[in-house]
Amino acid sequence: MKIVLLDAHTANPGDLSWQPLEAIAPCEVHPRTPLAETVARCAGAEVVITNKAPLTREIIAALPDLKYIGVTATGFNIVDVVGAKERGIVVTNVPGYSTPAVAQHVIALMLELTNHVGHAAKSVEQGGWTKCPDFAYWDYPIIELAGRTLGIIGYGEIGSAVAKIGVAFGMKVLASKRTWKEPPPVGVAAAEIDDIFRQSDVISLHCPLTDATKHLIGERTLGLMKREAFLINTGRGPLVDEAALAKALNEGRIAGAGLDVLSVEPPKDGNPLIGAKNCLITPHIAWASRESRSRLIDITAANVKAFLAGKPVNVVNP
Repeated sequence: MKIVLLDAHTANPGDLSWQPLEAIAPCEVHPRTPLAETVARCAGAEVVITNKAPLTREIIAALPDLKYIGVTATGFNIVDVVGAKERGIVVTNVPGYSTPAVAQHVIALMLELTNHVGHAAKSVEQGGWTKCPDFAYWDYPIIELAGRTLGIIGYGEIGSAVAKIGVAFGMKVLASKRTWKEPPPVGVAAAEIDDIFRQSDVISLHCPLTDATKHLIGERTLGLMKREAFLINTGRGPLVDEAALAKALNEGRIAGAGLDVLSVEPPKDGNPLIGAKNCLITPHIAWASRESRSRLIDITAANVKAFLAGKPVNVVNP
């Protein structure tokens, strides 16, 4: 059997090993694969592993030996899952591997917006403290989180992990979820989305991207937010109407935003959020701790083993 990895660099730029997959079968590892070369590289492979390299209906149709597609991510929109199902090809993903890392990144963005640690350190490096006549100085207000309200939109695995940290900080947590099968834990209150926008001092997005949630952050919902509120998005870029958010930030209608995702990645020149007032943008790295990527590889290999044993798990096209 032949396993082909189309864009291995994303999960493993060289600091980890593909041994868990290599122990199953010979692996052909490509750091990146241009779309035009996908069919040639996958020829004869029964198993193809991808992260962001697209596997379209046309590509799948051109690979008669293909039996299994493993997506090394939670989102799987880069695969035509309907086309795969029509061919009897199993498609799996890797849910939950990055929860601790993403929750930590949410808090890192929140703390930078409220404590400005990076900005303060840079100011010291540039001589600001040396020139100061006082023993301490700051040029941004420092905001305590204790007693403030954290709004979680999408109370799934990551959202609940963020909520736990918020509770530990002494924050009141409001959370929205499509269906509550059991009451939220102590310190977390279920709330309607509009109430979360109105009442929260920090809003963190963890809902899936659907037709209903695309541009969830737009003129209407931004208009509900407090002027001193912050927005955090480590979910999906298109949850945010970027032009509307940039306008709200530049006009001071909300206090700031911390974003790890954008609607187009890498961003194109002219993205209105790059350079917007009080807008922190990190390059889609919330998931990328070494520990998360190691779990990603291990679960990917476990998915392949389960498929070969005739008991596939994490199937997204049943």
